[in-house]
Amino acid sequence: MILKRLLMLLLLGVVLLPIVLLCSRYVVTKESRWRLYDEAIKIPYNKAALVLGCSPYTRDGRTNLFFKYRMDAAVRLYEAGKVEVLIVSGDNSTHQYDEPSAMKEALIKRGVPSDVIYCDYAGFRTLDSVIRAREIFQQENITIVSQKFHNQRAIFLAKKRGIQAIGYNARELRSRSSLKTRVREWFARTKSLLDIYVLNRQPKFLGPTIEIADTEIRGPKSED
Repeated sequence: MILKRLLMLLLLGVVLLPIVLLCSRYVVTKESRWRLYDEAIKIPYNKAALVLGCSPYTRDGRTNLFFKYRMDAAVRLYEAGKVEVLIVSGDNSTHQYDEPSAMKEALIKRGVPSDVIYCDYAGFRTLDSVIRAREIFQQENITIVSQKFHNQRAIFLAKKRGIQAIGYNARELRSRSSLKTRVREWFARTKSLLDIYVLNRQPKFLGPTIEIADTEIRGPKSED
């Protein structure tokens, strides 16, 4: 009898899981519709861009193209005059793993002035990064920079926490590693819905506010 009940529960889980994943995907995609841009010239201006972090290298030591393409996108956005400052937000849970510093270094190498880059060292999750952009860096309107699938989830989280967000899509990947990331994203979206509607999840850390200095508004970079 107990075995029969366990098998019924297992079968129910197998049936419900795809439905839950599909519903989560639909909700997140719907909430971010019309808020995503592929071309810097078409995206509206915001003072700050929130650049979402990841490791600069893969586990086998190769360049992480997710990281590279996000940095490239952030530079294009800045050079187009569509943002004044870049908030680089990621995991810095250990001395050996520091996503924000790696992002700042990569952006400086690409020609972005160091004084317009602000590091958020407590962006352990996308939810943390989005909320901290408002609570710590005092930005009610932000442009989020990541790949499209990640931007969709980040915009959903921002919208549900009262933050006006749009997304600038970094170049996508078409590889085995990208497929694994996209599979994880299905579950991440379900978790996001739970965080918002059920658990009311908050960032792991907040802290004192950080004032972003006024900067000179820049126009598009000359092509000369």
